[in-house]
Amino acid sequence: MSQSERFEIEKTAGPSTQAGGALRFEGVAKRYGEFMAVNSFNLSIAPGEFLTLLGPSGSGKTTLLSMVAGFQSVTEGDIYLDEKRLDTLPPEKRDIGMDVQNYALFPHMSVYRNIAFPLRMRKVRQDKIEERVKTALELVELSDQRDKFPGQLSGGQQQRVALARAVVFQPQLLLMDEPLGALDRRLREAVQFELIEMHRKLSTTVVYVTHDQVEALTMSDRIVVLKDGVVQQIGSPKEIYQTPSNKFVATFIGNSIALDGVVTKVDGITCQLKIDNELEFTGVMTNEIRRGDPATLMVRPERIEMTADLHVNNLKALIVKRIFMGELTRYTVQLPAGKQLEIDQPNTRGRPELENGSQVSLVWDREDAVIIT
Repeated sequence: MSQSERFEIEKTAGPSTQAGGALRFEGVAKRYGEFMAVNSFNLSIAPGEFLTLLGPSGSGKTTLLSMVAGFQSVTEGDIYLDEKRLDTLPPEKRDIGMDVQNYALFPHMSVYRNIAFPLRMRKVRQDKIEERVKTALELVELSDQRDKFPGQLSGGQQQRVALARAVVFQPQLLLMDEPLGALDRRLREAVQFELIEMHRKLSTTVVYVTHDQVEALTMSDRIVVLKDGVVQQIGSPKEIYQTPSNKFVATFIGNSIALDGVVTKVDGITCQLKIDNELEFTGVMTNEIRRGDPATLMVRPERIEMTADLHVNNLKALIVKRIFMGELTRYTVQLPAGKQLEIDQPNTRGRPELENGSQVSLVWDREDAVIIT
């Protein structure tokens, strides 16, 4: 079983109980002078949901998280956790766990004392502290590391200690701000799986911030895509990836080829797009489009077949570069009008290698093409 298949199994298994709180944003905005960091944000997050705020730097995702945590004030609107208004409470009264990129562990404290710290601040009895820290250590599989100090742990182990500390007092809500950003790729993928498994066991409501599209698609129940403080799309990972609502989402989430043109025909949920005043292609509309509108045809590279049979499809291309990347080869192809595209092709047995300078056709099923404005 591949790692991606294990991720999907854990995600679809779902939480066993609804221990988390319901988080709601009503018209939330954050302004710094004339600059609007977050603009009219409305969202309801279900108990036990794993929701990711995804966007480039400056999109407002960390600002939203900081307003929930109480580190920044709300300029407009209200934030509720289980009908309790959060934005009027001090941070320590919000019943929220926090896990950040730099882990913020106390270097002079042992693993045990780091995890116990939020319980001591809440004046929990010592016997309860021992019980809850023991459970948290078992949850992150670090029971044998309890007496070590952060400097004696690997990056992945430190991340798990930070996570244990964030959940040890059993918060209704867990906020995670780029918690895997400091890890290398292999370790990041392993910890992603651990987080999915942990979320399944805890059923805590999670709001997760990242700029990593693969991370968001892998871990989330739903994704909110942000740009310049404005929501671009809200949906499941599959919806965001397969039916993006606009060109920004289509190009920000994953790889895609994008061809600009003008709509020549609309028929139900499909429309026809003329590209370079010559080629016409049909695709599925994801928003309202009218005849004569400028629009973009988007196809994911994995849905494209490159073939040397030049009679199959009228989108011809010339291979100008190829890069072997192990399980796939990335081809850079040039269209007659000069536009260059990157197409990934799996290196499966029996697939012929295509050489630089070869003329090819790019082929896809029309239901795999999305037309957006």
